[in-house]
Amino acid sequence: MIVEFSILPVGEGVSVSQYVAKALEIVDRSGLKYQFTPMGTILEGSYDELMTTIKKCHGAVLEDCERVVTTIKIDDRKGKEDAIERKVQSVEDQLGKELQK
Repeated sequence: MIVEFSILPVGEGVSVSQYVAKALEIVDRSGLKYQFTPMGTILEGSYDELMTTIKKCHGAVLEDCERVVTTIKIDDRKGKEDAIERKVQSVEDQLGKELQK
């Protein structure tokens, strides 16, 4: 299973990098495979591992903010692993070239 999630601290100004960094520290320590992007973070693992990690991230940001909005997208495909790389590779194969990382 892969998920993409983003956490938005509401009312904390334009720059939220300090909150993103706090959440990414939790993601990094989780041991899960992840990919950080400018618009969110992609995680790969079991449902319970993913939801536990996202819950920790949400709670950590909420400690410093009055309001937090967390958005989660889930892609669950039975019998497939390495979904992050596999999905990218599939599109690159269709195009016949490697895309920017």
